Amino acid sequence: MTSISLPTPERTREAGRRLGEALRAGDLVVLTGGLGAGKTTMTQGLADGVGVRGPITSPTFVIARVHPSLVGGPALVHVDAYRLGGAAELDDLDLDTDLTDSVTVVEWGSGLVEDLSEDRLEITLAADPETEARTLTLTGRGRWAGAPADALVRSLTAEV
Repeated sequence: MTSISLPTPERTREAGRRLGEALRAGDLVVLTGGLGAGKTTMTQGLADGVGVRGPITSPTFVIARVHPSLVGGPALVHVDAYRLGGAAELDDLDLDTDLTDSVTVVEWGSGLVEDLSEDRLEITLAADPETEARTLTLTGRGRWAGAPADALVRSLTAEV
């Protein structure tokens, strides 16, 4: 588990873009953080990096959106689990059918989606309400565990 500082929303979006460039079909990204922590901002960057059609907005009321690829890569499935009542409602979304062909990003998914994929990134965002600075904590699982996660963090912290 590694933490990095993201001083602005733009830097959060840029870190997401760099992360998106490293993702491939079958990857699961679980985003955790309070309201306004930057989960959707991070997902906007991820979408740019994966190369999918936007706009990327919070799917709070529709629960899930599929964004097709613009570059022949995987689609991005963007889920907001905030309003889900538990694992049964998550199962109703049939995310596992899209998982192998898509990059799946789940906001508020901690404790609900870990069984969907062994290959996942667990990202926690914490925001300072006064400065809009965020702290990103990243934990890699499966193919992302250990050295791959460390290399990813180094790429996220590299100067633009």
